[in-house]
Amino acid sequence: MTSSPGAGGPAAGTGASRTDARPRSARRSLMAWLVCCAAGAGLALLAAGREWAAVGYGGAPVPVNGGDAVPGLTPLVLAALAAVLAVFATRGAWRRLVGVVLAGCGAAVAALAWPSGLPARAVEVAETARSLSGQAARVTVTAWPWAAVAGGALLAACGVAAVLLAGAWPGMSGKYERRSGGGKETSRRVTGDRALWDALDEGADPTVDSDDHSENDRK
Repeated sequence: MTSSPGAGGPAAGTGASRTDARPRSARRSLMAWLVCCAAGAGLALLAAGREWAAVGYGGAPVPVNGGDAVPGLTPLVLAALAAVLAVFATRGAWRRLVGVVLAGCGAAVAALAWPSGLPARAVEVAETARSLSGQAARVTVTAWPWAAVAGGALLAACGVAAVLLAGAWPGMSGKYERRSGGGKETSRRVTGDRALWDALDEGADPTVDSDDHSENDRK
């Protein structure tokens, strides 16, 4: 019983489409992850430069921004951004380790920005800036610390996602390997074309030679 030439065509096409869809899905996932990392870092950095509290001593209130209240906030966010870039340059276990570092930086940002101890820190900053030690102070806390907490939490979630999805995401090394593989195929093709032209220059018919070789192989 002879099978038709088209048998298995739809199944093969479906398998190929699924194979092609996996890299595209991984790239979309990686791009979405990168957008979330940028959003978390951007939100935390924006909040660090804004006014977190105002300390009043009866006169004009003394503003205290996030960078003064939490000096380690900006360096932690920059370290998280460095970890984001390192995700693209690593693979396997190293990429998962970078994801752990990113999650740790994000968690530290959220913990430092948590406003529970902010009034006391704001008073310390205001007393140092205005030399108002010992005076009664009234502290008003803004919403910007919560924005920094949200940014840190988002970075921590991105770190966890990097640990879980590291094996499925493409990396720079994979691109270089594909390019090098394509270069080998191109060099083999160029070598075959050059041999063909060399045979023609010598007066030989490469098609006849190939036919002779095929007949000898059949014998």
